[in-house]
Amino acid sequence: MDFTRESFSSGAPMEEKSGYSRVVKAGPFIYVGGTTSVQSDGTVYGEGSMYEQCKYIFAKMIKCLEDAGGKKEEVIRVKMYLTDMSVAKEAVQAYSEFFKEVKPLCTAVGIDALFRPAQLAEIEIDAIQGASL
Repeated sequence: MDFTRESFSSGAPMEEKSGYSRVVKAGPFIYVGGTTSVQSDGTVYGEGSMYEQCKYIFAKMIKCLEDAGGKKEEVIRVKMYLTDMSVAKEAVQAYSEFFKEVKPLCTAVGIDALFRPAQLAEIEIDAIQGASL
């Protein structure tokens, strides 16, 4: 099996500046790195709302996954890092809207802070091409 590595950018300025990829694909494995609700203009989408931020993040990540040749149904793991566990149910609600039928592994971890105070969540997803339902 060919495990040639391919890197994909979402176009976020920090990717090139810092030297990281939004998505790395190796063989059938696709990893979408930590993604927040920062928009292309640098503002935080859904400021103050865990639900709105997570919904935005999941949509953004699925687009990145599809750009790398994957699909939502192939997601096997979701990791959510949340700054306010008292509203974690909002993150779970957004997650459910995208993955209820797919049923990947899911972890939600409470953390103290993210890069910008307005960011409430950072999410990662892993997928395997061909592992759809």
